[in-house]
Amino acid sequence: MVQRQLPNPRELAELMRFKTPTLNPTDRRLEKALTIADLRVIAQRRTPKAPFDYTEGSAEAEISLARARQAFLDIEFHPSILRNVPEVDTSREVLGGPSALPFGIAPTGFTRMMQTEGEEAGAGAAGAAGIPFTLSTLGTTSIEGVRAANPNGRNWFQLYVMKQREISYGLAERAAAAGFDTLFFTVDTPVAGARLRDKRNGFSIPPQLTLGTVVNAIPRPAWWINFLTTPKLEFASLSSTGGTVGELLDSAMDPTISFDDLDVIREIWPGKIVVKGVQTVEDAKLLADRGVDGIVLSNHGGRQLDRAPVPFLLLRDVVREVGGDMEVHLDTGIMSGADIVASIALGARFTLVGRAYLYGLMAGGRRGVDRAIEILRNEIVRTMKLLEVATLDELQPKHVTQLTRLVPVARPVAAAAEQATDREPTRV
Repeated sequence: MVQRQLPNPRELAELMRFKTPTLNPTDRRLEKALTIADLRVIAQRRTPKAPFDYTEGSAEAEISLARARQAFLDIEFHPSILRNVPEVDTSREVLGGPSALPFGIAPTGFTRMMQTEGEEAGAGAAGAAGIPFTLSTLGTTSIEGVRAANPNGRNWFQLYVMKQREISYGLAERAAAAGFDTLFFTVDTPVAGARLRDKRNGFSIPPQLTLGTVVNAIPRPAWWINFLTTPKLEFASLSSTGGTVGELLDSAMDPTISFDDLDVIREIWPGKIVVKGVQTVEDAKLLADRGVDGIVLSNHGGRQLDRAPVPFLLLRDVVREVGGDMEVHLDTGIMSGADIVASIALGARFTLVGRAYLYGLMAGGRRGVDRAIEILRNEIVRTMKLLEVATLDELQPKHVTQLTRLVPVARPVAAAAEQATDREPTRV
């Protein structure tokens, strides 16, 4: 029989300790976000459909992005035990300089479209966290503006080769003069991918007021107030901003980009050069032979060629072939600190996060970006402690198994099938 008694007032008093309420609504929202997925939910509530879909979406059927994210879900960690790891060191030397964490902010275009603080929020948060920030050629804050927002941190610049080459060369020279230490030469955008969400939404730069956008704005007045009461959007490289994103890219980009362009940029740029958008082992070898400082395995967040290779699945082969000659970085599909830890374990020197940072930006401006970085940091630290590794260098392939879901057909089998097809008589 359970013995019952009257409640003890002292014991009740111990239970009735209430948390001090957070009065600021932005801080209150962000405190509740425990994962990047939580930030995404907040971002979707606060951002009009067109700019949110521009961030969220990718090309055509969005298969590449879905596969990239699934590849990170299809991993199995193998923790060690009894290793005595009370603290972990998440810092990393990358491209000749320090980073407090094994990830940086990826280049994202039209960033002030998502939230008015844009690149300044990203650069400031990156500087405070001790990680690099990368400004896109299609950024909505100037090179000099990013430098002012992150005067003591590491700033990197992502460069597209434009049809008007002098624009690209001038941007590289400006970034060098502003103290940016690394240039990301992007090679996967000769033309724009088919971003169907943008077409269906009628998303243009700048956004146009239609009946649909007005209705969509009703529950999101803060976004429109910020957009209409802050300085006009300005682009580092485009003098004309009318039309859809795809139309703008097609008018500016050049499908004749070649290795000759890389050679010219290497003459112009005094710092480190990383080629972004590598998607095959063969191209990684070519770039290693040309002596670049690093590559980023990336399919542009799934926003260019749909059904492109999954960068995370390429990682081990590329690192095996060229990891001793140059740094191998990775982006596309990263949504958690565990994804980053898995990438480092399989040989990536560094990783980049794009959408994860933008969800934070849309959820709460600069404070939202700070929160996104904090979430990823906490997840990295926790995962490392559970794996019982004290430093990033201790992470090894033995800590991760990639579970197979997308298994390529073996080349000999594919060749035999092609020969059999060729032998079959044509049927009318």
